[in-house]
Amino acid sequence: MTDAAVAVIGMSGRFPGACDLAAFWANLRDGVCSITDFSEKELRDAGVGEEELRDPAYVPSKGYLVGADRFEAELFGFNPAEAVALDPQHRQLLQTAWNALEDAGHDPRRPPRRTGVYVGGGLSEHMIAAHADPGLAARYGAMHLRVLTDREFLAGWISYRLGLDGPSLTVQTACSTSLTAVHLAAQALLLGECDTALAGGVSIDSVRRRGYLYRPGGVFSPDGRCRPFDEKAAGTVPGNGVGLVVLRRLEDAAADGDPIRAVIRGSAITNDGSAKVGFTAPSVDRQAAAIVEAWAAAGLDPAQAHYLETHGTATELGDRIEIAAASTAFAEADHCLIGSVKSNLGHLDTAAGVAGLIKTVLMLENRTLVPSANVTRPHPDLRLQASPFDLVTAASPWTSSRGTRRAGITSVGIGGTNVHVAVEEWAGSRPAIRTHAFSGVSYGAFSLSALASVPVSVPALSNTGHLQDAVIGLLSATLGLTRAEDLDRTYLAAGGDSLTAVFLVGRMRDDFDLDVPVTLFLEKLTLREIAERIVRPEENLLASLLDELED
Repeated sequence: MTDAAVAVIGMSGRFPGACDLAAFWANLRDGVCSITDFSEKELRDAGVGEEELRDPAYVPSKGYLVGADRFEAELFGFNPAEAVALDPQHRQLLQTAWNALEDAGHDPRRPPRRTGVYVGGGLSEHMIAAHADPGLAARYGAMHLRVLTDREFLAGWISYRLGLDGPSLTVQTACSTSLTAVHLAAQALLLGECDTALAGGVSIDSVRRRGYLYRPGGVFSPDGRCRPFDEKAAGTVPGNGVGLVVLRRLEDAAADGDPIRAVIRGSAITNDGSAKVGFTAPSVDRQAAAIVEAWAAAGLDPAQAHYLETHGTATELGDRIEIAAASTAFAEADHCLIGSVKSNLGHLDTAAGVAGLIKTVLMLENRTLVPSANVTRPHPDLRLQASPFDLVTAASPWTSSRGTRRAGITSVGIGGTNVHVAVEEWAGSRPAIRTHAFSGVSYGAFSLSALASVPVSVPALSNTGHLQDAVIGLLSATLGLTRAEDLDRTYLAAGGDSLTAVFLVGRMRDDFDLDVPVTLFLEKLTLREIAERIVRPEENLLASLLDELED
């Protein structure tokens, strides 16, 4: 069993209505719907226009992530100016990675060697706004701005700031991204490409409060509630969140006494290809194949699952296709309960799959089946009475009369990537582990409705004193310094790095017609001294020569 099994030894996540997994579990257990209904004042304050607010089709609801713009920048080596530009998805993923490693029993400052990172994220308003504003590119430098905002660098920043030297991959399969990341991480562990892996995803499309426009025939719900497989199912609701799991090969985790939470017995990934009615449509056959292949990889039959955490979007086509696919894969099962965390949180897009995995692991740990929020009776068109499936409509003990508790998690992505993961409980005990409670500073986010531009250039200054003030101003603005005493720190101590130094060299040349060697920023000089050398290079050169002669 242990040769092809992977242990979940740590988890962390922030979801609508839950700043940590303890709050998340309490909400799941109590059947809480954490989708927020915004007031008109909240929406106006967030910049939603009157025309949109007055549209009868406007639904003022979302799975809103409170504090998505907050970040403890100094802990991760970012200066304030960089923290402002850093996409909220990067901020939240870094903090979640820190907590996940803590939950796995590791000090994030001394992480295990050969740790891989497999993560993905969604499209964000912050990133789009950053690239739409030429003033921001002028302030930060186009390349620096890109690496701070683009989701392409989500994995790289985690590996860099936490010192993780295993494979580092940013994954992208639309809605199934985060569970695909888990599958890839598990495979990498089994192939020996890494010894520990962080896997999951994030989705923060905007930190602002906002709803959406309902369109008949679309994927969104007309009333701001998601009711998968229910008789009132009418679509999904957008949401934001972040989640990561820490994985190790089970034999290694057990031998080292790791705090195991659950076991991944097998996983599989498929694509629909062209065997469906359209690019965005799901496929019965390939969804079923992912389930069958995952349980085959585990050396088990899908019939041995007691619970299935579905993709469950509550759309007419999606629910029908998913039940048909699951019924095919679970054809030999006598009975299996089903649910979907989207009823509690909304659809978390690229973080949806890992949210379902974390929910399922928590159920296994607590030996409790939790209800799908707002779900009461199955939709008659699904004919669940003719299938092995029943909806979980109330919390209940997860009894072990059928042996080891096992479950499956399915995630489906637009474009056809289907993922299924088979998990089972871990019989051993797990110690209570405390993790750092992040609060941080609100750094906001760039907005398309109010692009935060800065002047592209500074007028030429002839007076040396004024020029030195302007250089100090540029250094302070770039490094996000607000106190006069910060200028008595070295460039590196103030949060500068090599990429920012290259940007500053370019700004000095473009704005002040000054040729500054990039090596100047690496010398053991205070920022005041650097500014003085920049504006008085001849005097400094002469002083250096005199010093050498005296020596």
